[in-house]
Amino acid sequence: MNTWIAIAATVLGCYAVKLAGLLVPAGVLERPVVRRLAALLPVALLAALTAQQTFADGHTLVLDARAAGLGAAAVALVLRAPFLVVVGAAVLVTAGVRVIAG
Repeated sequence: MNTWIAIAATVLGCYAVKLAGLLVPAGVLERPVVRRLAALLPVALLAALTAQQTFADGHTLVLDARAAGLGAAAVALVLRAPFLVVVGAAVLVTAGVRVIAG
C-alpha cells in the first residue's frame, strides 16, 4: 500500500508544479534573472545526474571504470569531437578499463 501512496503523492506533486507554472504571470518569466536561470538549470541538473551516476554506488562513493570513461568523454569534448565519437570514446575506455581491471 505504501507504493500506491507514493505514486499518488507523486501524481499530485507533478500536477501542482504544472499548475503553479501555469499560474505564474508572464511578466515574471520575462525577467533577465529568470531567463538566465531557466537556461542554466538543465545544464546543472544534467551535470549532477552525470556525477551521481558516475561516482556513486548506493550510498558510497566509488572511483572505477565509469570515471575513466567520463574522463575520455571530457577529453573528446574539449577536442570538439562529434557526439558519436564522444560516446564511442567513453564506451571504449570504460570497457577497456573493466577488462584490464578484471
